[in-house]
Amino acid sequence: MIQFLLNQTLKNERAIDPNTTVLNYLRRDLGRCGTKEGCASGDCGACTVVLAEPDGEQLRYRSVNACLTFVSALHGKQLITVEDLKQQGELHSVQQAMVDCHGSQCGFCTPGFVMSMFCLQKNGAAYQREQAQQALAGNLCRCTGYRPILAAAQQACDNKTPDSFDHHQQQTLQRLQAIPAATPLAAAGKRCLQPQTLEELATLYQQYPQAKLLAGGTDLALEVTQRHQDLPLMIAIGQIAALKQVSRQDDRLILGAGAALSDLYPLLADYHPAFGELLARFASQQIRNQGTLGGNIANASPIGDGAPLLLALDARLILHRGATQRELPLNDFFIDYRQTALQPGEFIESIVLPATAPADFRAWKVSKRLEDDISAVCGAFNLTLEQGIIRDARLAFGGMAATPKRARLCEQQLVGQPWRRATIERAVQALAQDFTPLSDFRASSAYRLLVAQNLLRRYFIALTAPQLAIEVTAHE
Repeated sequence: MIQFLLNQTLKNERAIDPNTTVLNYLRRDLGRCGTKEGCASGDCGACTVVLAEPDGEQLRYRSVNACLTFVSALHGKQLITVEDLKQQGELHSVQQAMVDCHGSQCGFCTPGFVMSMFCLQKNGAAYQREQAQQALAGNLCRCTGYRPILAAAQQACDNKTPDSFDHHQQQTLQRLQAIPAATPLAAAGKRCLQPQTLEELATLYQQYPQAKLLAGGTDLALEVTQRHQDLPLMIAIGQIAALKQVSRQDDRLILGAGAALSDLYPLLADYHPAFGELLARFASQQIRNQGTLGGNIANASPIGDGAPLLLALDARLILHRGATQRELPLNDFFIDYRQTALQPGEFIESIVLPATAPADFRAWKVSKRLEDDISAVCGAFNLTLEQGIIRDARLAFGGMAATPKRARLCEQQLVGQPWRRATIERAVQALAQDFTPLSDFRASSAYRLLVAQNLLRRYFIALTAPQLAIEVTAHE
C-alpha cells in the first residue's frame, strides 16, 4: 500500500497496477486531465507535476515528468498538479504571470510550464535568468517561443506572494511525516516490493534476482511507456535512506547510488567543476530530480553521460550482494552492450570518486540541443603533466562504442610524450583505431569520430591557451 497527499487529500492505494504511471493515474483514474501527455518519454515536459517532500523542517519541491514516474514513487509525498494551483477561485501568481506576459498560445504545453515555474518559485529566491532557463529547459513549446515564458518566470519570482501551500506548509509537513513505511503494491498480477533498508533490499534481490530495481525510473519507465512491456516484479529503492547518502571520507567522495542527480550537483560542482558543468546539461531538471547516478551506470547505456566522466576520474563502485560487499573499478564494470559485471542479486551501493579534482580534468557533451538532449558524443579528458611531459592519461568517451569506453591506444600515444600539438595529432589518429562508432539517427559514424578527435584538440587548446596568454603577457 502507498499513501500520499493529493494536494491536501490523503490518498491510500492498496490495489493499483505498479506499472501505472502518475500521468495515467491522474488522467484515467482521477479524471485530472490538466496534466498532458506529449511524448511519454520525458522529452517535452507537458506532463510536469510537482512532488513536495519533507526536507528537515521544511518542504522541498521537485518538478518531475509524470509520464516516467510510477505511482509507487508518490509514497510519503505531496502530489501537486495544475488543478491544485487555484487560490480561492483566482489564478495562482504563476498562472497570472503567464497571462500577463502572453506566455501561452495553443495551451497544450502550458500546464507543464506552469508547474515547472511553480516549482522554481517555491524553491528559489529572486529571479535569476540562468536558474530559470535550467528550470524550464525540460519544457518544450512549439507555438509561443520562450521570451514571454521567461518574462512570466521573472514576474512570478519577483512578485511572489504567499499562497495556500505556504499557509499549509507546517500542517502538510506533519501529515507527510506521519505516513508509515510503504508496503508491497500489487495488482493485475504485478508487484512492487518496497524495502526500507539495505539489508532488506539485499535479501529481496537475492530472493528475486529477476526483479527490476526501480530508483528514479527515468530509463526503466520507457519499457512501459515506449516499448509497451509489462514489468511483473519491481523492487523500489526510493525509501532507502542509506542509498541517498553523499559524503566525503578522507580523500574520497562517496556518492549513494540512489541519490538524485539534482542532489549530487552541489557537491560535484564544488569538488569537480567540469563534472558539475556537464551535469547541468544532463537531460532536464525534471529528469535530474528523479534520475540517479547509480541507475545511469547500471543500465550500461553507451550514451549515458555519467560513465565517461567517471571512467576518466578512475571511479570505483561499491557493490552489494547478500551480506557481502566488493569494490570494483568502473573500468571492469562494462562488459558489452547493456551488459555489466553485476552478479545475480547484486546492486550498486555507491560510487567512489577522488575528492581532489585533477587540475587538468575537462569534459564536453555534443548533442543536437544544448539542453534536454542525449549525447551524440561525450568525452572526458584527464591528463597528468609534469615538466611538459604527459605522465598519465585517462580519456573516455560515450557514444563511440557498445559501452562507455577508455581510448586505450590514444592514451598510449600520449603517455611519456611532450605536451605538444604534434603529440596530440598522433593521438588523434589513434582514436580511429580505438573506435568504430555506429551510425544512427543522432549522428553518423564519421561525424562521431571527427567530433571525438576535435574534442581532444579542444582539450589541448583549453589547457594550452592560458599558458600562451601568460607567455605573451610576459614578453610585452
